[in-house]
Amino acid sequence: MLNSVTPDPLVFPNPDPPRPGETIEVRPGILWARFPLPFRLDHVNIYLIEDGEGLAVVDAGIDDAQSRAAWEALLAGPLRGRRLTRVIATHFHPDHVGLAGWLCERFGLQLAMSEAEYLIALNIRLDPQGLRSEPYRGFYRSHGLTEESTELLLGNGLQYLRMVSPPPKTFLRLIAEERVKIGGREFEVITGAGHSPEQVMLYSRADNFVLIGDQVLAKISPNVSVEAMDPQGDPLGAYLRSLERLKATLPDDVLVLPGHRLPFVGLHTRADELIAHHEARCMAVVEACKQGPQTVAELVPVIFGRTIDDPHQLTFAFSEALAHVNILVRSGRLRIAKAAQGLALEAA
Repeated sequence: MLNSVTPDPLVFPNPDPPRPGETIEVRPGILWARFPLPFRLDHVNIYLIEDGEGLAVVDAGIDDAQSRAAWEALLAGPLRGRRLTRVIATHFHPDHVGLAGWLCERFGLQLAMSEAEYLIALNIRLDPQGLRSEPYRGFYRSHGLTEESTELLLGNGLQYLRMVSPPPKTFLRLIAEERVKIGGREFEVITGAGHSPEQVMLYSRADNFVLIGDQVLAKISPNVSVEAMDPQGDPLGAYLRSLERLKATLPDDVLVLPGHRLPFVGLHTRADELIAHHEARCMAVVEACKQGPQTVAELVPVIFGRTIDDPHQLTFAFSEALAHVNILVRSGRLRIAKAAQGLALEAA
């Protein structure tokens, strides 16, 4: 008897990513490059859009020696003789905005971002030590992290956030529902929250593709985290609402050009998978809390199915666990209880 294989509901028009120093044309005049990252998620996608006689850059890679070398390889190879016209950063995370300032300074370019993303990137650059101060340190400790884990988390977070070249002192603000012309194309600006506060996505209705940043990725779930500066925030609720808006705004057959992994077709299917994924995590959290009060730190292995010791991964895992806790508290499925040290959660 033959084994049945369930077909992948997503379609991947380009199953092989570009090799280092090379690009792939995913649509006429739209080039895709891939840069390395020094993390478990070991790459970020860069896109270049024909812009008159030059190319507009969408996302820039992290600021480290490998990414600078990747840019040099592109500029000396497939981009040789092409000038860069502008830099668009989808959001403030270092793997996307890290070398934006470096490119802008080197080539005299303008940086375009949403206002919230630009201001956060600027603030982090101006005050990278802010994470080590109170009340942020107490925020992590109150949710069950040990002092050692808190120091590892804060120290790693500072190292990651420092991998950004100085942003330009001025920028071009991208606003939801506005239109942006790049070369002969018109893009609709869409913004979404959850993964970051005001992530920019660019939709070409005429050519049916969207540069979606990290808002929707194939095979992996974008990190959705509570930030220490907004400890009772609901980024997961904002993220789920954003997914519903994308389904209502964009057709299912749109070509999705994401910040990581492969371009794909099947946006609605993937959005539904992500919604179901987060609900399954919420249900697991509630079930764990029915057995007795749990701190957020104790819920990390419940959500991720394993203990996480790597400081870089712990940074995201803890904050994502809290995102699930906060939406459950807001919806009345969990309530906050006092623990021996700090706070714990119990089923409502």
